[in-house]
Amino acid sequence: MNRAVALSLTIFTGFTGLVYQVAWQKYLATLLGSHSEATAAVLGIFLGGLSLGYSLFGSVTSRLVTQAQQRGTAPRLLLTYGGIEAAIGLYALAFPWLFRAAQSISFALPHTHAGIGFSFDVILSAVLIGPPAVLMGATIPILTQALSRSLDDATRFHAFVYGLNTVGAFAGALAAGFFVIPRLGLDGTLFAMGAINLLAGAGYAILGLRGQRQPLLPVAPEPETAKAADVTGVWIYLTVALLIGFAMMTLETTLIRLAGLSFGSSHFTFSMVVSAFVLCIAIGGLTVSGLSRVPKIYLAINLWALVALLAGLYFLLPQAPYWVLLLRLNFISIDAAFYLYYLAGFALLVLVIGLPVVLSGITLPLIFHHLRDEVGELGSLAGQLYSWNTVGSLLGALIGGYVLFFWFDLHHVYRFALAAVMVSAVLMTVQLFKLRSVVIAIVVPLLLTLTFMPPWYSMILQMGLFRTETEPPNLRNGYYEFVEKHIVPLEHFLLSYEDDPTATVSVLNIDLPGQAASRTINVNGKTDGNTKGDYVTMALVAVLPALMADRIDRAFVIGWGTGITVGELASLDGTKEIIAAEISSGVIKAAKHFEQFNMRASSNPKVNLIRSDAYRELTRSEANFNLIISEPSNPWVTSVEMLYSREFLQLARDRLAPGGVYAQWYHEYDADDESLQLVLRTFGSVFEHVSVWVAGDSDLIIMGFPDIGPAIDYHRLIERAKRPDYRASFKRMGFDGLVALLANEHLPVGVWHAGKFEGPIHTLYHPLLSDLAGRAFFRHDSAVLPFTGFGEAAKVGHKNAVLRRYTELKGGTLGDEERLAAVNQACHSSRGFGVTMVAAWANESPSSPAFDKAHRLALDWIQRYKPEVRQPATLIRNLSTLFEPYPGVAQRITPAILARRTTLYSEFYYHAVPFDPSRLMSAVSRCREISKTRNQCMQEIRSGSQKSMQIIQQGKAAIEAFLTECTAMTYEGPLCKLGTAKVQELLSGGSTGHDAKAGAVR
Repeated sequence: MNRAVALSLTIFTGFTGLVYQVAWQKYLATLLGSHSEATAAVLGIFLGGLSLGYSLFGSVTSRLVTQAQQRGTAPRLLLTYGGIEAAIGLYALAFPWLFRAAQSISFALPHTHAGIGFSFDVILSAVLIGPPAVLMGATIPILTQALSRSLDDATRFHAFVYGLNTVGAFAGALAAGFFVIPRLGLDGTLFAMGAINLLAGAGYAILGLRGQRQPLLPVAPEPETAKAADVTGVWIYLTVALLIGFAMMTLETTLIRLAGLSFGSSHFTFSMVVSAFVLCIAIGGLTVSGLSRVPKIYLAINLWALVALLAGLYFLLPQAPYWVLLLRLNFISIDAAFYLYYLAGFALLVLVIGLPVVLSGITLPLIFHHLRDEVGELGSLAGQLYSWNTVGSLLGALIGGYVLFFWFDLHHVYRFALAAVMVSAVLMTVQLFKLRSVVIAIVVPLLLTLTFMPPWYSMILQMGLFRTETEPPNLRNGYYEFVEKHIVPLEHFLLSYEDDPTATVSVLNIDLPGQAASRTINVNGKTDGNTKGDYVTMALVAVLPALMADRIDRAFVIGWGTGITVGELASLDGTKEIIAAEISSGVIKAAKHFEQFNMRASSNPKVNLIRSDAYRELTRSEANFNLIISEPSNPWVTSVEMLYSREFLQLARDRLAPGGVYAQWYHEYDADDESLQLVLRTFGSVFEHVSVWVAGDSDLIIMGFPDIGPAIDYHRLIERAKRPDYRASFKRMGFDGLVALLANEHLPVGVWHAGKFEGPIHTLYHPLLSDLAGRAFFRHDSAVLPFTGFGEAAKVGHKNAVLRRYTELKGGTLGDEERLAAVNQACHSSRGFGVTMVAAWANESPSSPAFDKAHRLALDWIQRYKPEVRQPATLIRNLSTLFEPYPGVAQRITPAILARRTTLYSEFYYHAVPFDPSRLMSAVSRCREISKTRNQCMQEIRSGSQKSMQIIQQGKAAIEAFLTECTAMTYEGPLCKLGTAKVQELLSGGSTGHDAKAGAVR
């Protein structure tokens, strides 16, 4: 009974161990950064601590057994182990405070040299996570000794400890990424795991106090046995354990990278691969526990079978993007299918890699079985064996998961892992069957075979098939036909491909007949910039804050991509120094392919391109910057969410010089309202003044101003825009003058804060964004900024809209050409601002020659973005009714009509050309002679459009109160006469509203 309970508890300790590893990685990323060196360092510290723990507690176990033998009592190993688990739990509870203390020490010390500073922080990290990692190494040596009652059942119970502990780790790998950390945060996760360790420690202590009555095992072999052990070569077994550790950790790294290219490199993918790997290892360990006898040939067969399976997998794995796409298209992009999709992906992974990984999990228990008779003392043996295996894993993490990628691609690294398994199989065959004379005859042909294996087909790996939303033709006709039809014709586009320690980076040269050539950079299969389609976004994120900042002498740019952002900044006369931090060496190497598109940014003397983690670089910077521009990858990509956290934004704000501006790119595609609002709330919690601009079809630029001055210095903005360097930049972006640029403003400065949007904040210690963003990416959702056309937000938007202020400075009226340029630019995005401007124009001077051109642009926009609208011209006329008073003739307004107008009001509201809320209330007031119940009214409004309820949901209590009069009689009632003024007051934030025509572009 004691042994069953003890084995059950190992599941929980395995669970917490894996969760700790994931949580510590996130903690230490804020100290070391999230670049590949930092990741390798943290994993190396953790594995090194485990290895030391295995060795140390193997000796401790031996000493405890010896002392108990001398006393003639049973060793209290379970009591000792309970104390160790309790110590891990207490350390976990204290870790958040210990980490912040270490972080304060790091920040306080001067880091004059980047290498020295990083080394010091690695030492701090080792001090932080080394002790608990060493303590975790006690599990296998102590419990193997404590639960084994004889040499006959030692193999079985050792396999039980190994397997069940790994089962717990499997559950921890899934829980950490999918549930625990997003819901509890890092601190809460450690508190919860610490409590589990304390309970497990108490359980082991109780078992230990109840006493152990099993016979004592031999402490050490007799001298003859020890001599035999030396002769038979124990070191060969330990070397095989090391090589298997290296091979499987290298293989796991390779599979994580491949899965990222197939599923997308989110933390969900990472958790899925790690958990599949760990589960299969656990199955392997538990398999050995069920064997009644273990002939020595099993170990050799196991290793050679592993070689054969891994060699076969080499030819299957590069097809992964195709098979995952086939899987993905079977799931609808809704939340209900999210877990089913990853469950199916997990099953596919287990199906493909399961058997070889199971065989790797069998290997160590089999080696333990072969050594137990020769070495004798079980705890020491288990400690030594797993110490060597973990050293191999450490080498696999550092060399196979990091160093080799400086020179080799994924398929090369996979071959290194396969070579290590081959050498293990040869060594064990020679050891078990005394075939030393044929070593060369076996090894040389195998290694030659590895050398001449064909490389993986890089074209399909970098295509990013995981972003495909519709099924391509011939997809289900098989891999080879799909490749022949869809991939091979694109081969001539691939300009370069490289797997670096951080990412897979490729460059495509898109040169189609009749079109201007462009180049695209793909990172982990996802497009991170195209020189044609994304030029406006990449240029505007540089030029827009430069127009507003007091000075632009020094700039810090996060992410290189195509180099266009840096190139545009460098082209401005006022810039003197630009530091660009890029985390990927592959992206830096690819910079040479974009020189003709970014004005040779990388060779510009103003530019200093460094390979560094932006968070760490800004943390260690002692200088301030006039501009900080962040243009990272999407936040669902692993580790990118750090750059959207409150702590990073606070750091960026602190590094801004007076009058400086921080600009942040974000996207509306593959995002949802919840994640977008989380980003904006976090941004607004740091910067006192925020504005949001449109860039491209579905891109946003969020700007933060510590001081409002730069955001509302309209005179300086206009004067700067007249300079030749800015005008040249406008021309490259395709803007027909400054007014076209100003049409891209979505939320004027101050609007976001005036809206008072409440909700959670994304922080480093409670990361929420990658989870929300990853789910939205799965759904291929599309985010929409919240409605701000009411109350104080509408008043502030009316006051601060740059295009409206520009119109005032121009005398209150824009010329037709400028007005047409604004409409034209607004119609290039997915928002309906251009349609709103045309609707306002229709009320003022529809006879203008330029109006006809603007009207056609608006009709084209409606047909492109709202194909469900059958009569685009009618939509524009309906919008016009929100700018001019209704005719004096009474007009019957049904709930359906009111719903449509409410929807138009919320969807097309534009702060530079705002609707007058009194026009909407005019429709509300024309409610007589309709006898419907309140429920009928509300149902009709809802059926008109879901968005028609948006105004009501955002605080329009007077509309709600007005609708309550639809009880059983009619709309006739006191609010029919008084409702307009009341609701108008709410919409305008307490005033009588504002004159829409005063805010219109004329």
